Amino acid sequence: MKIAVTGASGLIGNALVPALRADGHEVIRLVRRTPRTADEHRWEPQHHSIDATLLRDVDAVVNLAGTPIRPRPFTEGYRRDVLGSRVDSTRTLSEALATVAAEEPGRRRVLLSASAVGYYGDTGDRVTDEQGPAGDDFLARVCVQWEDATRPAADAGVRVATLRTGLVIGRGAMLVRILGTVFRAGLGGRMGSGRQYWPWIGLADEVGAIRFLLTADGVSGPVNLTGPDPVTNADFVRDLARAVHRPAVLPVPAPVIRLALGEFGRSSVLAGQRAVPAKLQAAGYRFTHPDLPAALRDALARG
Repeated sequence: MKIAVTGASGLIGNALVPALRADGHEVIRLVRRTPRTADEHRWEPQHHSIDATLLRDVDAVVNLAGTPIRPRPFTEGYRRDVLGSRVDSTRTLSEALATVAAEEPGRRRVLLSASAVGYYGDTGDRVTDEQGPAGDDFLARVCVQWEDATRPAADAGVRVATLRTGLVIGRGAMLVRILGTVFRAGLGGRMGSGRQYWPWIGLADEVGAIRFLLTADGVSGPVNLTGPDPVTNADFVRDLARAVHRPAVLPVPAPVIRLALGEFGRSSVLAGQRAVPAKLQAAGYRFTHPDLPAALRDALARG
């Protein structure tokens, strides 16, 4: 296949592009800066600008573009950046794909577009698959608009799957870097009550699932990219402490998290989703790291 990838410089993209090439695919990268190599092509999603001819002979687009969600207060400017970077890039790609699909209606194309399990808001201990309703916090509203931006491509006959990804566990992942450092220093512990679910996925399976979905012709719509065994925050920090051979005895009280991180703390640390990858498993995907300790060992052994 010929595959266009956006967000190729991020955690997932950096692992995905070489994996796709190892599979024998031709990969081009869409970048917002001046291209530096022959496989890079410039686009300007903030201005809804892309040369649609770049996608004319492309079989698949993997859209990973978007400002990273970081542990910081959600200022108005940051909110605009988080939302705009996702919606603008996705709509720009979707409209370009719709244009080339109209020119060649018989060609099969696929758009795999990033989203997040934050779509569901805080689900408590309720198991949530892809049929779950949207939440009502800021990140949930972002995800709703993010996914809606793929509509032009879907309406034009492109197979679209929106990738509702959980916390990615892999070398270089922000979560692994920060918590790994804290726990190695013996300063880690549960966050808040520890009862909130933290849906996770190993980086190897994030990449593996994307590779799988490229040719899973029967799969479209939202797809949870999470491990098959979601865990609570208390279980997560226990497994992380064991992986680094340190105790987890210093819990962080919920008021401290809310005070320091504002809405990010409330929606991304103290809340969670007990999300399961129902569609992925039904389609036959087999996980490389089906349990959290295995994913953590892999990430920390290489980091």
